[in-house]
Amino acid sequence: MEMCTEEGASLQRGMNFRLGGSHSVFLMSVRKGAPYADQVSDDGQTLIYEGHNVPKSEACPIPQVVDQILKTESGALTQNGHFYQAAEKCRNGEAPPERVRVYEKIKKGIWVYSGMFALVDAWMEASDPRSVCKFKLELLANEPTGSALQDGQQSTDSQSPGRMIPTGVKLKVWDRDRGRCQFPGCGAEDELHFDHIVPFSKGGSSTTELNVQLLCARHNLGKSARIE
Repeated sequence: MEMCTEEGASLQRGMNFRLGGSHSVFLMSVRKGAPYADQVSDDGQTLIYEGHNVPKSEACPIPQVVDQILKTESGALTQNGHFYQAAEKCRNGEAPPERVRVYEKIKKGIWVYSGMFALVDAWMEASDPRSVCKFKLELLANEPTGSALQDGQQSTDSQSPGRMIPTGVKLKVWDRDRGRCQFPGCGAEDELHFDHIVPFSKGGSSTTELNVQLLCARHNLGKSARIE
């Protein structure tokens, strides 16, 4: 609910084109058993997002074996179609890349804000026994990003190459810290951020759980770039 409040939309679907006219939203997951084959590479700087299936119906009881579509039978663009068209315009130099906020599900009920990305390409790809849409997104530098957050709450950290914390590290930290702020005497369970113990700006690593902890927004922002 907090994530939906932040975006001003229900976010029931994973692809949300032009929320409020300023940006779009993708919900993704790379967990085992996830419904779509989303991929993360370059330490979180590049995403390959898979388009979504046609709705399940009597005429289509198993959407997973049917080609993903860009338009409905009436000719209206699907969510796949809106994003595909935006990627084509970017590729052809007709428009700037679509800005997409990406939230990643790392556990049941736990969503992490991964940052603001630019949609730079799209294509159709064979995925036996059908064709699926693929979308390529690249991390936008110098944008506010939530390093880590329950229900999608944002932090004010600045995203930059190397700063993004890999999914596996986030999951290990969440489990180790039991979803609570690690500041002595706090233990808050809301508005949580993934904090670099040794700040990234001072050479701290993003790729090991030994240098990452959960802090609530108040204690993370109060710490800034200090080494506690």
